[in-house]
Amino acid sequence: MPPATGFSYERHPDGTVVITHRGRTAATLRGSRADKFLTQVASGDAQLVMARWTGAYKFGNERTARNHPRNQGRR
Repeated sequence: MPPATGFSYERHPDGTVVITHRGRTAATLRGSRADKFLTQVASGDAQLVMARWTGAYKFGNERTARNHPRNQGRR
């Protein structure tokens, strides 16, 4: 899986954190969620953390879902 790229975030004076992906707003965090996010960004890979917080990453079950009988006609 290629590494996550294209994410950035901005801290606003009111404590809000806005996460963008390729220039578009992907998530807005406030309060304790914003604090937790900033702690994780400081201690790890910022791109991966932002991908996880926005839900824009692979979950690992794509192959299983592709092989499910319900999805066999969708190729």
